[in-house]
Amino acid sequence: MAGGKFSGEGVVNFCVQGSSGKSIANQYTPAKLVEVLQAGLPFRELQVLQASLAVPAERLAPMLGISKATFHRRKGDASKLPTAVSDRVLRYARLLGQAFKVFEDMDSAKQWLNAPQVGLGGAVPLEYAKTEIGAREVENLLGRIEYGVYS
Repeated sequence: MAGGKFSGEGVVNFCVQGSSGKSIANQYTPAKLVEVLQAGLPFRELQVLQASLAVPAERLAPMLGISKATFHRRKGDASKLPTAVSDRVLRYARLLGQAFKVFEDMDSAKQWLNAPQVGLGGAVPLEYAKTEIGAREVENLLGRIEYGVYS
C-alpha cells in the first residue's frame, strides 16, 4: 500500500496463497478489492497470474478478453488494466487459490484446472471460467470435491 491507498499490488498472490496475518487480510477486504478493480489492477498482476497458472500468454490473453498483441506490448509497462480485465485476473487467481486449497498442492491444482472435468461436462475449468457463471460452476465443483460430494 503506497501512501495509505491500496494499489492492488500483491492481489494475485493473496488470492492464490492466502494470508495468515490479519493485517494483510485487512488490506484485501471486499470493499478495497472492488475499489482497486474499478481503478484497474497494475499490469504486473496479470504477469503474476500468468506465472502462477503456468499458462502461455497466447492462451491466457483470450481468456482475459485481451489480444495477444496487447498482452505482449504492455509487458513491463506500469499502466493499469481495464476494470473488466482486472476482474477476470482476480477471478482466475481466486479459482487457482481455491484449487490449491482443495488439492493442497500447486502442481495438482494447476493440472486440475487445465484438464477436462467430468463434473463440468468434460470442459476444462480454465476455459469454462471465461464467464462469471462458468467460474461459479468451477467453484461449486471444487467445493463438492473438497467435501467429498464429487459428481
